[in-house]
Amino acid sequence: MKLFLVETLARFEKDVKRTDTGFLAIATEVEDGKEKISEPPGKIKELLKEFQDILPDDLPNELPPYRTHQHEIVEEPGSKPTFRAPYRLSPTELTDMKKQIEYLLAKGLIRPSTSPYGAPVLFTPKPDGSLRMCIDYRALNKQTIKNKYPIPRIDDLLDQLRGATVFSKLDLRSGYWQIRMADNSIHKTAFRTRYGSYEYLVMPFGLTNAPATFQAEMNHILRPLLDECVVVYLDDILIYSRDMKQHVEHLRRVFEILRRERFYP
Repeated sequence: MKLFLVETLARFEKDVKRTDTGFLAIATEVEDGKEKISEPPGKIKELLKEFQDILPDDLPNELPPYRTHQHEIVEEPGSKPTFRAPYRLSPTELTDMKKQIEYLLAKGLIRPSTSPYGAPVLFTPKPDGSLRMCIDYRALNKQTIKNKYPIPRIDDLLDQLRGATVFSKLDLRSGYWQIRMADNSIHKTAFRTRYGSYEYLVMPFGLTNAPATFQAEMNHILRPLLDECVVVYLDDILIYSRDMKQHVEHLRRVFEILRRERFYP
């Protein structure tokens, strides 16, 4: 079995080489328990170059388009705005928070807020030692009506891959940030910091129904290809084919949809 992964360099820079487009396709063959890394086929390289406009090094400095699914926060009847005082943060965390807020503002993903809602910020360590800024939406999530949209079972998805020999995996870049918040819910995403209060214009991480919203949008745009050559689990898109010739065509169809819908891997 061959596994072709189409991913950004930033996520796998320890394991792979940079290509001309800034993206990569790795063929991993397992023989006698040993893993080998080889260059991607020429057709895959050509395809990546053709679609390099949807494979940027970073998200564009603009909001995503309005999509079929936007994220709406529907609370239990009688709920009141949730508010929590900011958590105490270390000097290192404060420095990192300021940088991340400036980045989000520059990208247009957040804006200053006067909302009565307010969640605190906390940090969790990443595997590389850097810090991930998280918004603690637990109080808001507790009074949010849960979206029962089905998230696929991994074993059901794997059943669809029988007979395929070539695979590509696309991981959408900061996928949640490519979905807008519904206008009536933006103020509910507010978070408090010593530098001010801000609210998200895109779907932040940490909201209870965010996975359901994202899965629904992915299923919507990729529905013509589902269980034919594509399976989707949240922001992971797996393309599978019988052979390389068919695989190039399947990849092209997926890239065309992502370009049309302005989604960025």
